[in-house]
Amino acid sequence: MKANKDNYEIMTGTPVEKLILKFSIPTILTMLVNNIYNLVDTAFVGKLGTSQSGAIGIVFGFMTILQAVGFMFGQGCGSMISRALGKKDIEAASKTASTGICMALLLGFLTSIICFMNLGPLIRLLGSSDTIFPYARTYITYILITAPLNVAGFTMNNILRYEGKAFYGMIGMMSGAILNIAGDAILMFGFGMGIAGAGLSTSLSQIVSFILLLSAFLRGKTSCRLAFKNVSITAGHIYEIVATGFPSMLRQGLNSVTAIMLNTYAGIYGDEAIAAFSIVSRIFFFIFAIAIGIGQGFQPVSGFNYGAKRYDRVKKAYRFTIILSEVCIFVLGTLVFIFAPKLIYMCRADMKVVEIGTRALRLHCICGLVMPFCMSTEMLLQSTGKKLSATILSAFRGGILFIPALVILSNVRGLSGIQEAQPLAFLLGLIPAIFYSVRFVSKKEH
Repeated sequence: MKANKDNYEIMTGTPVEKLILKFSIPTILTMLVNNIYNLVDTAFVGKLGTSQSGAIGIVFGFMTILQAVGFMFGQGCGSMISRALGKKDIEAASKTASTGICMALLLGFLTSIICFMNLGPLIRLLGSSDTIFPYARTYITYILITAPLNVAGFTMNNILRYEGKAFYGMIGMMSGAILNIAGDAILMFGFGMGIAGAGLSTSLSQIVSFILLLSAFLRGKTSCRLAFKNVSITAGHIYEIVATGFPSMLRQGLNSVTAIMLNTYAGIYGDEAIAAFSIVSRIFFFIFAIAIGIGQGFQPVSGFNYGAKRYDRVKKAYRFTIILSEVCIFVLGTLVFIFAPKLIYMCRADMKVVEIGTRALRLHCICGLVMPFCMSTEMLLQSTGKKLSATILSAFRGGILFIPALVILSNVRGLSGIQEAQPLAFLLGLIPAIFYSVRFVSKKEH
């Protein structure tokens, strides 16, 4: 009980800037290591060939769906848990955590079974070409085997983060990513397994991450206590978890849809185009991971203080998050803009891939400057339980704007239009973000 009391005093008494930095650093390190893995994985697979590199991009869209499910439960549980802890309701927090993790395992298992039963059509749906298909089939098989643990791992990591225990989440996620990098080198090239080695390495790393994340709960390092007796099967409680986390699911789900559509439209211009856009997505997500990490450090501060009715601290934390993340994205985006051709070439030494990818990446860097503000606003709404507003903004950020932009621009401007679609969607997404930001900040009861 004393530990919970101390945590309450820390979350409501420590300057919000200090708290955000404290919680952001483990999250940023985790995301950077994971994204370094993604880039290393892309570079390793790129050495096998353009079709293999394209296969990773194809399956990455499906992996985003699994992440979406994990984030839905994790963000939904996390937001509810942080607000419950702000009200000093440990029992409600434990009930939410136990329910969310069990639901994540169950839904991950069902997803895996259904996908195995429809593997061929699934790969085609993801946008695979005939040359990419066999490599994508091999890689996705390993991903499906550990899908339940992957989904539950994302859920637990988010719960730990919302509790203010991001350090334990960092240990679990970073250990898996580092193991994955080593596993890629050993299995792909040391044992000559090729893309199958990349898939096996990913599966093994997800098992390790799951065990380490679960151990944080079982060793009593958290305020929440996991127990089967705490699992709720009441419709109201499950709905609250899903509804609160749905903006994350929607955004990630739409990201998957947009990735599939992007692969389909890019496929018209060959495997090189698919590989180029896959590489661009990973590089841009690498630099944007800094802003996401800062935002995720903000969420437990926002949710906890909102539950404690310290609305002044919520608004102050929100402003600090926007400023810090915008500065970071400007600096990193400038560097990536300058070195874009070299970065693309490091991932795939194919001049056509470099040509297509360089322009797309530079457009992402310019227009992506508005993204930290949009993301911070969505995280504010979600962490404070504004489910509908967060869902609407998430839909705009996730793909509602990108899909029509892709269809229209690709028909009007061809490959150039495909390169311009996502950056244009970034800019248009600023409009609803400003609306919701002004509405939240101006409310007197907040």
